Amino acid sequence: MLGLTVDDCIRAFFGGNATIAIIILALITYFLAREGLGFFGQNHRSLQVYRQAGLEFVDIIKRQQEEHTALTRYLSDLRLRQFQALTAAGTSIGDANTALTAFDDFAYDFGSAVNPLRGLILDLTDVATIVKVEFTVAEDRREEIRQLRAAGRDADADAVVVNEVDFLQAVRPLIDSITVWRDASAEMVEDMEAAMGRAPPMAAAELEERMDRFRELVAVYRVSIPRTEAELLAWDPSEPIPFGRAISSFFTGSRWLTASAWQDWYGILPLFIGSLLVSGVALCLAVPLGIGSAIYVNQVATPREKAWIKPCIEFIAAIPSVVLGFFGIVVLGEALRTMSQASWLGWVPGFPMIERLNVLTAGCLLALIAIPTIFTLAEDALNNVPRAYREASFALGANKLQTIARITVPASLSGIISAVLLGLGRVIGETMVVLLCAGNRIAIPDFTAGLGVVTQPVHTMTGIIAQEMGEVVQGSIHYRALFLVGLVLFCVSLLINYLAQGIVRRYRISIG
Repeated sequence: MLGLTVDDCIRAFFGGNATIAIIILALITYFLAREGLGFFGQNHRSLQVYRQAGLEFVDIIKRQQEEHTALTRYLSDLRLRQFQALTAAGTSIGDANTALTAFDDFAYDFGSAVNPLRGLILDLTDVATIVKVEFTVAEDRREEIRQLRAAGRDADADAVVVNEVDFLQAVRPLIDSITVWRDASAEMVEDMEAAMGRAPPMAAAELEERMDRFRELVAVYRVSIPRTEAELLAWDPSEPIPFGRAISSFFTGSRWLTASAWQDWYGILPLFIGSLLVSGVALCLAVPLGIGSAIYVNQVATPREKAWIKPCIEFIAAIPSVVLGFFGIVVLGEALRTMSQASWLGWVPGFPMIERLNVLTAGCLLALIAIPTIFTLAEDALNNVPRAYREASFALGANKLQTIARITVPASLSGIISAVLLGLGRVIGETMVVLLCAGNRIAIPDFTAGLGVVTQPVHTMTGIIAQEMGEVVQGSIHYRALFLVGLVLFCVSLLINYLAQGIVRRYRISIG
């Protein structure tokens, strides 16, 4: 006989389960790292082609056009303000539009000044697109050859013709277009100055100040043209892209643009900020409600109240997140937007809300998901406080509120912190609610709005994975980018737990 005792069997059983859990965790980590870290090599290659094919050169000129477009949007806003000022003074809509005819002519002339540059961009875009398509076809041919050789069909592989792309020769028309660009820019500046000379007077002093600000912006724009020329002259399609740029463009990039005919961009920053905003709003609501409910149920409520309150709160955890998401779309989002229209709530930052699906809507629902977790664990932590602590406090003359605030809660603080962090883990890993209710706008929110930023739509890391994973080709750069997002999410969870352990450890030392 092997001589195993019951204790040995129990130890082997639970020890084996722990070993299996460690192995599974290691496999998940390895799989995420293997699939995700391969993104950087593919992204580096993509950026290199972006430069070699001339797309980077064209984007330098496109940026000049986009800056001019931003100026025309400023004029559109100024026109709207003038219209509102006229109608507020009692002018009819028709008369207001008639009074703004001169401004409309000025705005049209200013906006049309970019037409020569726009035509040049269209021509250069065609050139760069053709070069990239030729490169993509060549890459597809190489992949076809690789697959044929892997299948043992060497004869078929030898029959596949790969037309190599001479990038330096292919982008020569782009480099030679700098002279045309100078002429187009000079014509644009001349037309802009002519339009500015016909700028009509504004209807109010405040609007005149805004027009003065517009003139300053136009002057800054004109000064930027020589810098654009310097960039174009310094551009070299053969200059290698540093590998660090493939890494930094992911972690600091503000664009997540996929399936583009021009250039794909994978920047996690708007997704990361969106996740933090939604989680922050959820915790701001869930922590006081969850911990407050736990303190009330554990320390204040009567047995009859406990019998009702505790099961009701814990039952929330049984509601499927997709059901909460539909509730947010149909009921909560519209209710919050309707409520924000009330005049007596105009002082609230971000009110009235324009979008019904935003950070606030998703945060409220995530708070509902996190409250049962925080409540249950915090209530267990309060239960674990020795009864002698409370009795000693009462014996010294403290009332119930003083005992709760100075004895019970501090003694259970480590458990409460754990409850909050587990609630955070529940929130930051939630998918369906944020996918349905956060608005799914991939852009960094406008933080100049202050606290009103919570009424803006965002996208999150979990939401982008759920939304796009089913559409990507396995092994593609998009596929690996999504796995890298998952790896970042995994690392964030590890960091939160590490910091939590440090806080709990320091608290235990301080009370020891």
